[in-house]
Amino acid sequence: MIITKTIPFFNITLKIAFVVFFIGLIFLIDGCRKKRTEIAKELFKKTHNKIFRDITEEGFEDAFKKQIKAEGENIPNIDLVNIYYQQNEYEPTFILKHLFNGDLDKATEYFEKANEHGLNNKTFRGDSLKILIEKFKGKDAIKTLNEAYEVMAKIEIIASSSFFNYSYYLQYGVINPKKIFQRYYLNTIEPDSSGMLKVFKTKNISSFLKNIQPKDTQYVALQNALKNNIKTEGISSEELKRIILVNLERLRWQNKPKAFKYVIVNIPDYMLNVIDSGHSVLNMKVCVGEGRNIKNENTVLAYNDTAIIDKPFARETPLLNSNIFCVEVNPVWNIPRSIATKEIIVDAAKDRFYLANKNIEVYKNGKLIKDPEEINWAKVNKLNNDYEFKQKPGADNSLGKIKFLFKNKSSVYLHDTPAKFAFLKNMRSVSHGCIRLGEPQALALNLFGEGEKYKTIAEDMAKDNPKPTTIYLPKRVPVYINYSTCWVDEKNQLQFRKDVYGLDIVLYNELKPYLID
Repeated sequence: MIITKTIPFFNITLKIAFVVFFIGLIFLIDGCRKKRTEIAKELFKKTHNKIFRDITEEGFEDAFKKQIKAEGENIPNIDLVNIYYQQNEYEPTFILKHLFNGDLDKATEYFEKANEHGLNNKTFRGDSLKILIEKFKGKDAIKTLNEAYEVMAKIEIIASSSFFNYSYYLQYGVINPKKIFQRYYLNTIEPDSSGMLKVFKTKNISSFLKNIQPKDTQYVALQNALKNNIKTEGISSEELKRIILVNLERLRWQNKPKAFKYVIVNIPDYMLNVIDSGHSVLNMKVCVGEGRNIKNENTVLAYNDTAIIDKPFARETPLLNSNIFCVEVNPVWNIPRSIATKEIIVDAAKDRFYLANKNIEVYKNGKLIKDPEEINWAKVNKLNNDYEFKQKPGADNSLGKIKFLFKNKSSVYLHDTPAKFAFLKNMRSVSHGCIRLGEPQALALNLFGEGEKYKTIAEDMAKDNPKPTTIYLPKRVPVYINYSTCWVDEKNQLQFRKDVYGLDIVLYNELKPYLID
């Protein structure tokens, strides 16, 4: 009798699967071992130090994590560095790809020259990196495997963080202006984390660092002024240095005009320029919003603690960029509620005919009030002020004969003014926030050019029309309202202006930990 034993199919399947898994595991282990062996072999070949024969990925990863934990708090942007190594399985990238070809040595030279940008070179630890590189390359300098791991981890962390931060600071600035200034609305480019991680993948570090050196003529001129310790009358050398340092940082921000033609207002200079193909083709005096530091009581050299935080005065002109798209000739002034409460109502309470004399109409719930002089304005305040005020076109209109409109969150614009006396002053931080133009018709001519539209503007400005005329530009023109207290003019002369809004002080206080002594 023949006895037949049946072997269940799932047992066979299980055995086959186990064999396949085991063989796969062998190949996986062998592959990992091979990879580790290749790294160890390469390091030994380059250093001739037998210690590196025993290097493994796991050993380096552990050492890297310990080193990150030990000094991570002292390294700016350490989170991005950590993300990079996590994504790349803790490969010692800088050692394998940039150390033995001299790339890291050249990088340390850039780090050590960071003071040429006004930055403290100690931030980038070039001297420490140089010592570690020499030790790593030395045949007998590293005695134990643990020492090898520690030196490798330190090189990777210092090199990657310094490379990242140096490249970031030079391309985008050390400080994000939007985080320290309350009225900063300029479009400023900030890369996302994925974009910045690409920095680590550059093949030639020294070439990359060379290419990112700022080449803007203003930047280079301020660098030279800093290097040569120039002097100017009325400003001490230390104050001069600090002013240059904060303006170098402003030039590193990615917020510069890109168009061939644009209008730019520099608040501390109280001037407007029309730039065409890199040259000023029109400039004029302007009046800007009243500032908190108009008496220069605080300077970047001597300031109190209340000045280190940006607390804008209510009338300060914001920093912004937009596009001028139209003008209004003989405009109506829709008086802001804040001005109406603090000024218009107060004057109306003193003089019952003030509103009529100033050509100001009063509305309530959208309806025109026929006899506003009958209202007891002395009893109206900001809590019960439900009136609206509009000043009709005319010689006394606070906007003058023309205003230039561009979209912005702050409801500011460029405009004419009947109060011409202010342009005779050196300090012209006197407006409610909008920008008064010294030569508004000249700006209209420049933007519109000769033609029917400009002819209409000129004719309407010459007379008092009861209704405003809106005229659109054939092509929108960018406008930038900026803040610079130091620059080099077309004669290569260094120019300085008072810090009327105290923004130099705020910026310097934030920058101080990163700056040269």
